Amino acid sequence: MYAIEALGLTKRFGSLTAVDHVDFEVEWGEVFGFLGPNGAGKTTTINMLITLMRPSEGTARVAGFDVVSSPREVRRRIGVVFQDPTLDRRLTGRENLWLHGRIYGIPSGKLKNRIEEMLEFVELTDWADTLVKYYSGGMMRRLEIARAFLYSPEILFLDEPTLGLDPQTRFHLWSYIRKLRDEEGITIFLTTHYMEEAERLCDRIAIIDYGR
Repeated sequence: MYAIEALGLTKRFGSLTAVDHVDFEVEWGEVFGFLGPNGAGKTTTINMLITLMRPSEGTARVAGFDVVSSPREVRRRIGVVFQDPTLDRRLTGRENLWLHGRIYGIPSGKLKNRIEEMLEFVELTDWADTLVKYYSGGMMRRLEIARAFLYSPEILFLDEPTLGLDPQTRFHLWSYIRKLRDEEGITIFLTTHYMEEAERLCDRIAIIDYGR
């Protein structure tokens, strides 16, 4: 069984075919790069895999579960860092993690310890009680990675995780992604249009353009 498997995966918006009969498999424990220019269909593909969009045609399985017939089982096994920040800037870093953990049903006692572990992992312990609106772009990305990994998902989806970050911050973020793979053994599905990022991080890549 593959971590992720897509067969003929297709998404149409009216007359526009954004993803056109795409096939690929992702092995457990690898960093799989989905490489392509802006508008190629990367985010649409991720949105189908994480059950936010229903495929127009074809099938996909994530952690062994069909994304259409078993969306809840898929969601229980994944973490997601979206392309655009989704943090609440009016809360502190710790409060963002606490809210997310409670939504996912992590018991309070376990959640408190897990939050401390993840803050230390992404080197944000000293900023834990600062409002997120005062974080830099790189710090927000690190907090989002901590949030996505809070409940130890089997598969982590990263959609353009370093988009808009300066080179030094991108380099640091790469180190956290490598740590997740090397120390936690997590499967990572990474979209990017940076060739250097794909080469530095990914075990294998698929290239998509014009939805194919």
